[in-house]
Amino acid sequence: MRPDNETGDAWGREEPVYRAVRTSRLYEQIVQQIEESILKGALKPGDQLPAERELAQRFEVSRTAVREAVKALREKGLVEAFTGRGTFITDGTSQAIRQSLDLMVKIGQPDGSTHLAEVRAILEPEIAALAATRVEEQHLATMREAVAVMDRTMQDPDAFIEADLDFHLSLAEAAANPLILSLIDSIVGLLREQRMRIFNVDGGPERGQFHHKRILEAIEQRDREKARQAMQAHLQQVREDSRVSSTEREPTLSKPVS
Repeated sequence: MRPDNETGDAWGREEPVYRAVRTSRLYEQIVQQIEESILKGALKPGDQLPAERELAQRFEVSRTAVREAVKALREKGLVEAFTGRGTFITDGTSQAIRQSLDLMVKIGQPDGSTHLAEVRAILEPEIAALAATRVEEQHLATMREAVAVMDRTMQDPDAFIEADLDFHLSLAEAAANPLILSLIDSIVGLLREQRMRIFNVDGGPERGQFHHKRILEAIEQRDREKARQAMQAHLQQVREDSRVSSTEREPTLSKPVS
């Protein structure tokens, strides 16, 4: 696939046909399908992948899942991304596998959740503040859609979490700083693990939605300080739910039978 080729192949090759994916590890299935296309020769070095939004539509997944898939492909050295140009298939040997943050720090490790909470507290309130002054209508549309999806999927953790991630990534996009977006992209895997752990805390999704709507309202009003405070309150709610989740997972010790 080339940038000037939306439906066919300029070289007469058959365009890869992607199948919709629907299980929890969505990005892994996307990676597998693209790898298969490369192995079969449907995608060759120099070919450009479709834009993120188009891939999300083809696979019938969130943009977050597509982002993670492209990130995984980059780490395998199978694609290379160029700012302002797009993502291209490489020869598989042109770049070394990069070690990402989600491989360096895992929520399940001691203090991992605390470390993630500290990073989010440093980054996300200021991201929200920036987004309030720089947001464009396309970002607002994505955030509104994410909130609507979360409203509909309170009983569906996979769908709710994907929409939740899309909401926060859209905020990062609205901040209009590519370094910020890269930083948030680098911890998406950790964010997903965190959300999976706290989703079943009683009332957790409802509390999260209350804060998402307050953040969205502040962004719509272009109110920088209100957006910052709304994000800080949301992160406090996440920390509290994380503590509850950790307590619930602690094993109950019983007296040994002699």
